[in-house]
Amino acid sequence: MNFKKLLLLACIGFLLTSCKVPKDITYMQGFDNNQTEAVAPPVRITVQPDDKLAIIVTSKDPELAVAFNLAIAQYRIGTGTNGSTMESKAAAYTIDPDGYIDFPLIGKLKVAGLNRYGVAEMIKKEIVARGLVKDPVVTVEYLNAKISVLGDVTNPGEYAIERDNMTLLQAIAMAGDLRITGNRKNILIVREESGKDVAYRVDLTDTKSLMESPAYYLRQNDVVYVEPNNTRKRQATETANVFYNPTVWVSVASVLASIAVIIFR
Repeated sequence: MNFKKLLLLACIGFLLTSCKVPKDITYMQGFDNNQTEAVAPPVRITVQPDDKLAIIVTSKDPELAVAFNLAIAQYRIGTGTNGSTMESKAAAYTIDPDGYIDFPLIGKLKVAGLNRYGVAEMIKKEIVARGLVKDPVVTVEYLNAKISVLGDVTNPGEYAIERDNMTLLQAIAMAGDLRITGNRKNILIVREESGKDVAYRVDLTDTKSLMESPAYYLRQNDVVYVEPNNTRKRQATETANVFYNPTVWVSVASVLASIAVIIFR
């Protein structure tokens, strides 16, 4: 084989290498049809200091229940030629630093550490035990439960937790999924536990590791960080931008291929 053919084969090999499909971008690899995988036990998010709760008490006799409900605030939305509308919003109970709320006709109740159903049951029992209402129905909703998704995702930002047992995958979906340059094998979740920040690392490509992780189900105030992969990191360095920019290498490959064709002919 002469020099011209060797040069041509080298250029073709270079082109194939530069166009190679990135590895490790598929989530939950090996999770086949009808396959089952154990999941970490679901944990409902619990009330923490500074959380805001909407607590509504209803009864067959509305006049008895009204004393337990905070005033409904109304806000004017919109101005200009199209007029405006009024939006109602329930006033919130803010959990104090010691984990208590001051509930009408009952007084201080420690709710920190309970999930919203536990808070509702506690209030219901207190109302019945004091003979205030015989048939209360108590509804509790979180008003400021959020998680943060940062890093190499399409839409980083804060997102409201609108349901119990929100998973890491659902949070990533709300943020528009990872960019192609996001590192799927080393997702960082930072969670505050007992006054300390705890780090969890999750591999989205490993089904078992993902679903058994304590961070598979998120809690309020969790921070999800997606770091860029090594290629993206190199592109971000000031001195390596030119050498590791894919556009530059594609251009170089095209020129080499053209030269190889000319020499071969």
